[in-house]
Amino acid sequence: MTYIYKIISDDIWRDLQVSGVFHGAGVDLIDGFIHFSCAHQVKETAAKHFAGISNLVLLRVETVNLGEALKWEPSRGGDLFPHLYAPLSLNHVINAAPLPFKGEQGHDFTGLVL
Repeated sequence: MTYIYKIISDDIWRDLQVSGVFHGAGVDLIDGFIHFSCAHQVKETAAKHFAGISNLVLLRVETVNLGEALKWEPSRGGDLFPHLYAPLSLNHVINAAPLPFKGEQGHDFTGLVL
């Protein structure tokens, strides 16, 4: 199984739990797809795009259920990143875990399944 990861605010997570669907946030809506990261990319994504931000949640999503809406496209340094060209259903979220911010150490991924 292949998993991808999305970092969102806890406010967005609460909204997703109520509505059952996530259409994207900020840059996702601007770019027309939902940005995800692979396990080996997610820590750099947190450092680059979420530096200094607390109250985050890390979503873990299994790719098999996303179908053809999931595209692997080059981004940072030519690495392929998963982009979802459809809303994300709450049913596709395998796990959601707090992603604590530890100041100068950045976000703490200790104990999170990647």
